[in-house]
Amino acid sequence: PGVRKALKRILTGAGYEFEEASDAFQALEALDANPPDAALLDIKMPGMDGLGLMENLKQRGLEIPIVVLTGHGDEFTSSQCLEAGAAGYLTKPPDRAELLLAVRGAVAQGRVVRELGPGVEPPPLLGESAAMHQLREEIARVAPSHATVMIEGESGTGKELVARRLHHLSDRARRQFVRVNSAAIPEELIESELFGHEKGSVTGAHRRQVGKFVQADGGTIFLDEVGDMSLKTQAKVLRVLQDGEVEPVGAGQGFQVDVRVIAATNKNLVDEVQSGSFREDLYYRLAVVVLRTPPLREHPEDIPPLVEHLTEQFCVEYNRRPKTWSEAALGQLKGHQWPGNVRELKNVVERAVIMELDDTISRVDLPALPASGEVDSLLDLASLQEFQRQSEIAYLLHHLERNGWNVAATARVIGTPRSNLYKKMRAYGIEREQS
Repeated sequence: PGVRKALKRILTGAGYEFEEASDAFQALEALDANPPDAALLDIKMPGMDGLGLMENLKQRGLEIPIVVLTGHGDEFTSSQCLEAGAAGYLTKPPDRAELLLAVRGAVAQGRVVRELGPGVEPPPLLGESAAMHQLREEIARVAPSHATVMIEGESGTGKELVARRLHHLSDRARRQFVRVNSAAIPEELIESELFGHEKGSVTGAHRRQVGKFVQADGGTIFLDEVGDMSLKTQAKVLRVLQDGEVEPVGAGQGFQVDVRVIAATNKNLVDEVQSGSFREDLYYRLAVVVLRTPPLREHPEDIPPLVEHLTEQFCVEYNRRPKTWSEAALGQLKGHQWPGNVRELKNVVERAVIMELDDTISRVDLPALPASGEVDSLLDLASLQEFQRQSEIAYLLHHLERNGWNVAATARVIGTPRSNLYKKMRAYGIEREQS
């Protein structure tokens, strides 16, 4: 009762309407009669605990965002709550600011479900490993805030999924999510794409163009591969973050936008800052919160559930009978290093579903790891620059060969825009005859 009294004081003081229940059964009656925008829920309760109540609500089809508040907080309990679908997780006594932040995010989620209909959920981040539990918990904490977020991780680790989940769990979920792949847009067009341009302001500008920041006004903009932006473009992005002001090319004056920025990179931006290719002030503006997507080799225990999910997905897509994987085939997958991460795994599963005629997938075509002699020869190169060059050439040749020199398919597998792959092939003089 004392905790409920304190919560009521905080939440009504912040402008929320508040109803209370002393146990799960009383809560079910109230929630059935008048579903709220969100609910605060304890774990340890007489008769039915909080997890049981959450399961009961699911069975009744009541999609009410839940913020769990408990005095029995530990990593296992928080993981259980988030896996059960909780929108947030707090321990007693709650910090007032954290409480209001979690409630605001949950209320926004509840309104999105009501307006867009049931079943509206953020994209799933599959996996039961400690690394994935931690990532989901961090997302649940960060999403309701307005903080800019930097997502760091290798290609193919699901950085865009994390960005979309952050958007869906925020109070901006009803507005636009706009993705910009900085690496895929030519340098001469990036400013027009991001900020827009006036008619006649640049060569070929026959009409006025609305930029991505304006399109995302009120919502979220996702700057993928932000480390590939030029210093000039970085300066203009910094201005948006500092002042909320966008100036289209040729406009002569700016105007205000309200945009949450989520950035992602597979580069080490600290190294980029030290080398002078990325602005230090922009880095600290973007990296208010840093989330890391782990490479697949760090959580191989998640490979079986990922494979099961992907197999089911591709069987439906290609109208195949349901397929299972033999222990030997799963062992092959778990023993692979996955340089292309989940994106590469998806490619392997898709190919297996298409090619395997039996209901059990018993073997899988995996790329061979380089022989130790090849690795030693790379390690003996005279400079880091030459090592990077030779390693990248070997990597690109390997995947081009494996994908029959189909550039579009290769680009998709290795997680880079097709234009970027063509650019690298030209720079290294890679042609099919080299194979």
